Amino acid sequence: MKFLIRFQTTFPPSGGFFDPEKLESEISELNIAASNPDLWSNPDAARALLQKKSAREKSLAELRELETDFDTLRELYAIAPDDVDVVAGIEKLANAAHRAKFITLFSNPADNNGAFLFIQAGAGGTEAQDWAQMMSRMYARWAERHGFSCEVIEEHEGDTAGIKNITYRISGDRAYGWLKNEIGVHRLVRISPFNANGKRQTSFASVDVWPDIDDSIEIEINDKDLRIDTYRASGAGGQHVNKTDSAVRITHLPTNTVVTCQNERSQIQNKEMAMKMLRSKLYELEMQKRAEAEDAAKAAQKKIEWGSQIRNYVLYPYQLVKDVRTGVEKTDSNAVLDGDLDDYMLAALQRG
Repeated sequence: MKFLIRFQTTFPPSGGFFDPEKLESEISELNIAASNPDLWSNPDAARALLQKKSAREKSLAELRELETDFDTLRELYAIAPDDVDVVAGIEKLANAAHRAKFITLFSNPADNNGAFLFIQAGAGGTEAQDWAQMMSRMYARWAERHGFSCEVIEEHEGDTAGIKNITYRISGDRAYGWLKNEIGVHRLVRISPFNANGKRQTSFASVDVWPDIDDSIEIEINDKDLRIDTYRASGAGGQHVNKTDSAVRITHLPTNTVVTCQNERSQIQNKEMAMKMLRSKLYELEMQKRAEAEDAAKAAQKKIEWGSQIRNYVLYPYQLVKDVRTGVEKTDSNAVLDGDLDDYMLAALQRG
């Protein structure tokens, strides 16, 4: 069958990601800011600026590469429109442009920020805790695919296997924009490795995500509204046991928001990270309060049980990972569990 396509004379700009002049202007401004000799007087702000600069440079390079590939393929298509390699190249370019256009959907103020991601095992003991650990690996691999850093802020091991919960800090451009639609309950169906009779088992775990906000967003927190508790961080035992009360739990009394951190090297560092997480959570709460209706994904997260899941991961009697909200499904469950999540995220972004 002949492959039909109509080429435009120029690569179509559409603003946002498809606006190289705007990107070049932003990079120029960021370069000026990065050359400031006082840049590192505020290390957090410096890292944020350099990360933003790197992200913009990456976006510009991706766009220029798309434009170059477009021009090359247009010339090749004019010479050999039925060539298999040309057709494959056009399909590959179309997929790349399709993914790139979704960048324009990251329109919320915090979408360009990093993210905190929290995974909580549902009821079911070892089964659910093992599933929570599988999910933690899945999101870590997804972050790695995108070149994002993935730092464990808090982790509680399961009673015999897996984890009860884990908090990641995922740093990278638009990490929150990508991850925000992962909020909700995730359901796993498989043959249990912990059941001697080899019975099929259903397990649940939930995901929560909130933006890693920077200093440009002001969040006022009164000391009198905080309760700060310290405790001994849990560890694997032996020489790694923490012998001091370095872990920190902060409770924001007016909203009953609780954050904990135990993986930093000192109580001071744990407190600083916990305060950063608290600011981010309070920002997210405020954004929810301003919304006209409660986000459906967060509503679905309230009960980690049947009928509330956003995605089903079926490993037996067949393999299928299907998103309940968008209908996107894949039969290669191993690839999904290895971090191949972009199609699900893109569909959720397009759905709005």
